[in-house]
Amino acid sequence: MDERLSRRSLLAAAGTSALAGWSGCLGGDGGAEPDGGGDGNESGGGNGTDGDGAGGRQATLPVPALSEEGASVTVTVFEDFACPHCRTFNEDVFPQIREEYISGGVVTYQHRDFPIPVDDTISWQAPSAARAIQDEVGQAAFFEYAKALFANQGSLEPDTYASLAEDFDVDAETVRSAAEERRYDSTVERDREHGIDNGVQGTPTVWVNGEATEGNDFETVSAAIESARREGSSE
Repeated sequence: MDERLSRRSLLAAAGTSALAGWSGCLGGDGGAEPDGGGDGNESGGGNGTDGDGAGGRQATLPVPALSEEGASVTVTVFEDFACPHCRTFNEDVFPQIREEYISGGVVTYQHRDFPIPVDDTISWQAPSAARAIQDEVGQAAFFEYAKALFANQGSLEPDTYASLAEDFDVDAETVRSAAEERRYDSTVERDREHGIDNGVQGTPTVWVNGEATEGNDFETVSAAIESARREGSSE
């Protein structure tokens, strides 16, 4: 048996019990395959590692992160822009995490793309549009554009991606073409494979210091953050 597939099966089985308190869009190892692949760069930081991206820059980008100096806990969220539960998470939970933990220098917050796909087109095009924004104007803008994508979830299409880009002083056609051509599939697939290899089964899935939380509501995520803080202070 293929060792990678065997590991995925074991991780999926181990994670089944955690789904009892979890609400989201279920997926896993199936769904539409992207045009490109590759592991890419697993670290945060500047833009790009390999391939041609928007504006002639790189197609494989770092994991977008929000952080203040001194943050000791890392929260990673796997999301599909077409998933309604991810929209709810971004509207209800993320703002609380940002106010209580990111701005206070407790948490580094990371986004990982995980197209299930909920929608065969949107789940792959929308992250490429967002990554074009990241490539053009940076990680902070990526999160604001992602917020706009979720707010317009019911009308996501190339015209929407282009129109929203104008609010970030980014050329609309650059973002439109990035979405239509799925220019950042290497980055998106890197995140998706990383999730699959570590037992992610749906969206939104939240990790705190590399451990999946048993739910994605604020109370559950907050409890996991506080536990990670206590563990860190006792080391």
